[in-house]
Amino acid sequence: MIKTSTPGKLYLAGEYAVVENGNPAIIAAVNRFVTVTIDENTDRCSITSKQYENHLVHWERINSRMVVDDRDNPFQYIIAAIQVTEDYVQALGKPTQKYHLSVNSDLDSGTGKKYGLGSSAAVTVATIKALCQLYHLNISKVQLFKLAAIAHFSVQGNGSLGDVASSVFGGLITYCSFDRQWLSEFLHKITLPELLKLEWPRLEITPLQIPPVLRFLVGWTGSPASTSQLIDKVELKKGKHGIHYERFLHDSNKCVREITNGFRQNNIRLIMQNIKKNRELLQSLSQMAGVPIETPQLTRLIEIAEQFGGVAKTSGAGGGDCGIVLIKSDCDIAGLKAAWRDAGIEPLDLSIYNY
Repeated sequence: MIKTSTPGKLYLAGEYAVVENGNPAIIAAVNRFVTVTIDENTDRCSITSKQYENHLVHWERINSRMVVDDRDNPFQYIIAAIQVTEDYVQALGKPTQKYHLSVNSDLDSGTGKKYGLGSSAAVTVATIKALCQLYHLNISKVQLFKLAAIAHFSVQGNGSLGDVASSVFGGLITYCSFDRQWLSEFLHKITLPELLKLEWPRLEITPLQIPPVLRFLVGWTGSPASTSQLIDKVELKKGKHGIHYERFLHDSNKCVREITNGFRQNNIRLIMQNIKKNRELLQSLSQMAGVPIETPQLTRLIEIAEQFGGVAKTSGAGGGDCGIVLIKSDCDIAGLKAAWRDAGIEPLDLSIYNY
């Protein structure tokens, strides 16, 4: 039996801008996980998940290809991960196998509440990691990211793939999105092994460390949001506000670079100033595009954090889900969390996860 786990993620800064080629974001892997288990040598190929207890997907092989009935199927990311990895396996001249794959996740609550921790990216990465063990593939983290990015993008069709990078590398990273149009073109020009060896244009993944005096806190508003739908709405509006959108990208890029420098230099003031600045940039984008990034409950989460001496902002696409806080460890963190609870905001027991 093979078992792999990968963490979920939360964005600290750079949201929306990071979907444009070469723009950076800062992302934290968190200590909630997707676990994928593979049982080999089974007669029938299947996929199950504890999160979909009544759903079992059977698949077969026809001429070495995975064939699945895709109707009413909640496992698109898992299937895409299997297909991309096995395309790579066959390109290497290895035979494919039959197996049962099962998934379990604690990225959401036990009652099914969705926190926005990037479950689709985490399950994609965990599936590919497990299959790499099954097929004895010795690949680097960068190559693992590339396989998972191909699989995830084939399903979602938008986004930066930063959540995939976070699940692969863990910890705190600065991530710059690569040119997805270039990827789409080269997928049809060269083999997967060749594609994984190439430098991907504008891709950048750099590890960071959070200063010891800072605490990373997360509050959940109780309202889930759809990242892909929010990104689509901004995409539709950016052409009408070209100058303003380009200014947003420029300012976000500068802001994220300053936060990155703050982490490298242990400069708390620089980090906190620019987290606040990034919140203001997202508020301006929200007004420009007519997209509700910072909901009233997220605003309340942020205001409470500021009252206790922290800086806070939405995490990810916003529209609900989580807000993140950076606060000095000698502040009244217990009081902040109690005030959140009084406001109907759930403090999540999350920390930055390093492999």
